[in-house]
Amino acid sequence: MSSQAPPPLSPVAAHGAASAEGASIHTTLYDGRKAPHQLHVLVVGCGMGGLAAAHCLGKAGHKVTLFEAAPAIGEVGAGIQVTPNVSRLLQRWGAGPALEAVAVRPDAIALRRYDTGERVGYTRWTNMEEKYGAPYYHIHRADLHKLLFDLAAPHMTLRLNATVVGVDPDAPSLTLASGEVVRGDLIVGADGVKSLLQEVVLGHTNPAEATGDAAYRAVIPSDLLLEDPELKEFIDVPEMTGWMGPGRHVMAYNVRSKKEYNLVLIHPDDGSVESWTAEGSADKMRADFADYEPRIRKILGFVQSTLKWRLMDRKPLKKWIHPSNRVILLGDACHPMLPYRAQGAAMAIEDGAVLGNLLSRLAHPTQLPTFLQAYEDLRLPRTAETQNQSRLNQKIFHLPDGPEQAQRDADMRKATELELRRMRGDTGLGGDALVGSANQWADERKSRIQFGYDADEVADEWWREVGQRKLGLASATPGGGSNRTILSRL
Repeated sequence: MSSQAPPPLSPVAAHGAASAEGASIHTTLYDGRKAPHQLHVLVVGCGMGGLAAAHCLGKAGHKVTLFEAAPAIGEVGAGIQVTPNVSRLLQRWGAGPALEAVAVRPDAIALRRYDTGERVGYTRWTNMEEKYGAPYYHIHRADLHKLLFDLAAPHMTLRLNATVVGVDPDAPSLTLASGEVVRGDLIVGADGVKSLLQEVVLGHTNPAEATGDAAYRAVIPSDLLLEDPELKEFIDVPEMTGWMGPGRHVMAYNVRSKKEYNLVLIHPDDGSVESWTAEGSADKMRADFADYEPRIRKILGFVQSTLKWRLMDRKPLKKWIHPSNRVILLGDACHPMLPYRAQGAAMAIEDGAVLGNLLSRLAHPTQLPTFLQAYEDLRLPRTAETQNQSRLNQKIFHLPDGPEQAQRDADMRKATELELRRMRGDTGLGGDALVGSANQWADERKSRIQFGYDADEVADEWWREVGQRKLGLASATPGGGSNRTILSRL
């Protein structure tokens, strides 16, 4: 094969079935409640979190203007996971049918040894709706972005080619590269890992720390695997398959109704950049995983081009709100996630959902600081814990061969055996039998907290248990939900 780099990748067109156009016009959120006091919200960044915020704030009755530096809307990327904590929101927002049409419901996660392919970890995912009230999906990133864009579009004014170069947090206002100054009532910084708004909120930069890892991403046609008897099962049985090896791992799964196969390959960083769109060498990728089992080497032989990015980490921030109470952060701007727990987009979308729900109750401008503080109080602990779980998987997946790796594998095999016994009908196994498992998906306590989370329920709980008292409002407000405490949902 030639080692010549392929041409730069263009944004990937969304699948034709990835359409939620008009869906959000016909859905009712927040029991039909619209904020009595309308804000003009300036959202910076047209990623997953920015679009979720625009949709939810618009449905809450606020005027939304979204600013995006790019000249057109599009995604360069590969697969992404939509876990039940997000799919429940997408269903509620009207995108459920489109999600079902274009995504794949995985049967399970299978964790394997890198050199032999031996399965050591296994957790079933076909019972996600039964356990957590919503399904688990694998989807192409461009398709998820398109669904969120379709939901948000009727509720926002989109400004493309609108690079933000300055922020006045007290006005509040944005200065664009063109020199135009745009004023509003609230600025939401959804401008990603290199956030300008983060510097405004903190008053200083929050430096990134190199994790030592970088990632290749690639998507290949599923037909290529179906034609090979040794690879066919990866399409026929839509599991998320992980191969764990010293300092490296591979995650692979189906997207686009099993028409495409997605690969993410984590490896030691060797000079990549912190970017979602940087081109990588497919030949170098194959060399980096030359000691992996034959099936992986076959799959990598199909890859024509790949994206490569450096994985940087940032410690949880101490605050997300500027002292003016007119600028806040959301998504990767305040809690970038390593991709080892599949929760980066999920946390950003949850942020938008909680923010929209809270601000649907805004009746007077003096209430805004209270609602913004509630947003930070509800979201910061959850996102920080999810960041911690992502870092933990980096360590678990990359153990060098030796005693610690052997103990990890033994622990995962124990969880696998318990899962298989449950599948055979053994009902005597306690749900908390695997707390602390090396396979974090087998730890049902973690999964309940992660996947059972309902952003609207959490915001409604805060209102019933804290918000009405804080704002001196004694009247009950419609909005269901359980009587569990807020902290139990974090």
